[in-house]
Amino acid sequence: MILQVQNIHKSYGKQKVLKDITFTIDKPEIVALVGPNGSGKSTLLSIITNLLSAESGEVRILNRTNKDLGIFREISFMQDNTVLYDYLTGFDHLQFIADLQGLTKEQIMENAERIGITSYLHKTVSNYSLGMKQHLLLAMATLNRPKLLILDEPLNGLDPTSSIKVRNLLIELNKEGTAILLSSHNLAEIDRVTSRVLFLKDGTLMDEDLSQFEQACYLITVNQPLYAVELLQKSGIQTVESNEKLSIYSNDTSIHEVISLLVKNELTILDIEKKVIGSEDRYRKIFEAEKDIAL
Repeated sequence: MILQVQNIHKSYGKQKVLKDITFTIDKPEIVALVGPNGSGKSTLLSIITNLLSAESGEVRILNRTNKDLGIFREISFMQDNTVLYDYLTGFDHLQFIADLQGLTKEQIMENAERIGITSYLHKTVSNYSLGMKQHLLLAMATLNRPKLLILDEPLNGLDPTSSIKVRNLLIELNKEGTAILLSSHNLAEIDRVTSRVLFLKDGTLMDEDLSQFEQACYLITVNQPLYAVELLQKSGIQTVESNEKLSIYSNDTSIHEVISLLVKNELTILDIEKKVIGSEDRYRKIFEAEKDIAL
C-alpha cells in the first residue's frame, strides 16, 4: 500500500471543507485530484503530508502513519505556493535539500540532468522563466527519488511547451516506480498523463468508479436540433445542443432507442459520432448544476 486515506474530515469553523474522504493508491500510478476552487484539494494534500491536521480519520503512507516523520525521506510534496529565492541559484536550492537529506553533489547533478535543468542550474532564480522554476521545483521534489510524489498544481501557468516537458517528466518518473498524486486545472493534460481521476465536490469525493461515465457521448446532427432537444427531454433524455449537434450520454443499447425516437418523429439524422469521454466531459457532467464551474 503506497497511500491510504481513510475517513478524513476537516472543518474551518462551521464550514466543513472535507467530508469522509477515503481512497487508496496501491501501485505506482499517476492519480489526479480535480475540483472547483474551494473544493478542498490543497487542504487534502496538506493533510496527507501532515502539514495540516484532520479532525478525524487516518492517513497511512507506505504502510506507516503519516505522523511518522521517517516516511518523509521516501516521499516529496511540491506545493503550489513554494517560494524560491531570486538571489540564489538553482544549484543553491538543490544543495540545501541535499544537505537536509544527506545527499551528495553527484546525486544533485545526476538528478539535475535527469530533469533537464543543467544548462541554467548555476544561474540565479531571478533569471528563470515560470517553466524553468517549475522544473527546478520538480528537481527539488525528486532529489530523494521518492516512492510517492505529491504535486499541487504542477502545470499552473505554464505555456504549452513547458506543460509538455513537465508532463513527459511525470511519465518518466512514474515509469521509474514513483507513484504520483497531483492536483491540476489542466484537464486536457490530465487525460494524457493520469491513470485515474478523483473528483472533489463540496468537500466530498465522488464515487471513484464513476460508472455513469462508462457510457459514451454521442454527437448527433439533425435537421431540427431545437425540436429534437425538446422531444428528447420530454422523454427523460438529457441532451445539450450546440452548433446543431446534440450531445447525449448513453450506452450502445439506449442510443438505438434515441435514434428510433428521432426517426419516428420525422427528424432527419445527418450524422452520428461516438466520442471518448475525457476528464473535461466528466467534470462538466459532475458539476453541471454549478453556477461557476471554474476549476
